[in-house]
Amino acid sequence: MPENLKSQVVTQGVQRSPNRAMLRAVGFGDEDFNKAIVGIANSYSTITPCNMGINQLAQRAEIGVRAAGAMPQMFGTITISDGISMGTEGMKYSLVSREVIADSIETACTGQSMDGVLAIGGCDKNMPGAMIAIARMNIPAIFVYGGTIKPGHYDGKDLTVVSSFEAVGQYSAGKIDDAELTEVERNACPGAGSCGGMFTANTMSSAFEAMGMSLPYSSTMAAEDAEKADSTEESGRVLVEAIRKQILPRQIITRKSIENALAVIMAVGGSTNAVLHFLAIAHTAGVKLVLDDIETIRARVPVLCDLKPSGKYVATDLHKAGGIPQVMKMLLAHGLIHGDCLTITGQTIAESLADIPETPSPNQDVIRPWENPMYKEGHLAILKGNLASEGSVAKITGVKVPKISGPARVFESEEDCLAAILAKKINPGDILIIRYEGPKGGPGMREMLAPTSAIIGAGLGDSVGLITDGRFSGGTYGMVVGHVAPEAAVGGNIALVEEGDTITIDAHSRSLNLHVDDAELSRRRANWQPKPPRYTTGILGKYAKLVSSSSLGAVTDLDLFS
Repeated sequence: MPENLKSQVVTQGVQRSPNRAMLRAVGFGDEDFNKAIVGIANSYSTITPCNMGINQLAQRAEIGVRAAGAMPQMFGTITISDGISMGTEGMKYSLVSREVIADSIETACTGQSMDGVLAIGGCDKNMPGAMIAIARMNIPAIFVYGGTIKPGHYDGKDLTVVSSFEAVGQYSAGKIDDAELTEVERNACPGAGSCGGMFTANTMSSAFEAMGMSLPYSSTMAAEDAEKADSTEESGRVLVEAIRKQILPRQIITRKSIENALAVIMAVGGSTNAVLHFLAIAHTAGVKLVLDDIETIRARVPVLCDLKPSGKYVATDLHKAGGIPQVMKMLLAHGLIHGDCLTITGQTIAESLADIPETPSPNQDVIRPWENPMYKEGHLAILKGNLASEGSVAKITGVKVPKISGPARVFESEEDCLAAILAKKINPGDILIIRYEGPKGGPGMREMLAPTSAIIGAGLGDSVGLITDGRFSGGTYGMVVGHVAPEAAVGGNIALVEEGDTITIDAHSRSLNLHVDDAELSRRRANWQPKPPRYTTGILGKYAKLVSSSSLGAVTDLDLFS
């Protein structure tokens, strides 16, 4: 039995009686006190379809843990539905929930001296929240993705939740009528599971599989399919074996494995949010990772998969085409991932991929052949310039106009910008600025899916730019730049932009510049005053006080005592 359990439970004489008595009340028998205790972090809720199927998976995980000779102890953690809170004040709690999830898993596992943890998550922040906790605690752990939603269908087309947001823009532009808008809404989300495209949830689940913290193929399984439940039970067995062998997360979460995860994110066309989350995971695991490292990986890894939001297919299509193992084997064959990285199964990446062909099946076109990728370089670029001296993040592939210069249209909130788009007050060539939506300024760094989808729906996706110190949904595409740092709330130059200033977004040179001379910027800075905090109490008040720059992952434990 692991030492921490011996010290906490198997003590001598009367000192052990209270511990054992309470454990008996939750189902322990005499023989169970010599077994490892495995926490099952269950993020089940009916708040969102992403998480509503997770309780059944947690129960299957219990079966796997028991069958492998350990004792499961289930506990709950929270979720926020990004899709439901999108465009509202509630979206400010989304990124905050990543920290709450991490803190709650750490608190339960460490407070109860658990020997390992199996974390099950669905909606976007469940994944990085769980992985941050896993990296902090460094007890044997495995991540189980709750599964992707199956695509909705209407008028011969596959739908995702983003289809509903874009339909609002189409309706406002007069391109569809109320009846069609209603049909898209009714059919976009047919059941349980996380958003179906290569949005944030599927991006992070794919990355965790690539990193070795989840079982092969598990990241692209549909939530409602039997194989997802079977894989969850197997994950419980694998975790118990990892406890016996003391395979620890920080042996798996290394610089090399994070590079593997980032390479896969590029290859599948993943979400901009992955940049923020992996900066935070690396920080927690004690791995040095900076924005420029992500740019280095982008420059050498092609986009191999034709997936939504900008492509044709959804995650279930990727699964049928060979899933993440097929993508990884192609990258391994071309020297773009590290095959010697350890996985939770005890195998190396190379060993786990040994039986996977180096080329994808010719009977599908979700995963493109190596010689004919979607794009020759990755899509997540780090843009810098006088408007983002610490950096910003943009998807630069799939845009028809990679460089745009135009007049700034300045908005102090997402709501004001969306209202202008829907009122048809935005013109081709405009560059929209949405500021004071960063980690501190929001607080919480809201996602801007509503305005970006409205831009696409209005037919302005190739002619209008959008820049924000907030974030974007994984479902966002177009000439959009987020995570601008320093943010407006701390006096970044985005706070100094005035209506009509000329701004250039240049994907090729990876630059983001405000065409105002230094003397004028200095004059504006002298007159600038920080806005009073929007929240001074409660969780948002605490978050705004503690959170770091987005360029550092928006973590809340950076140099706490410095």
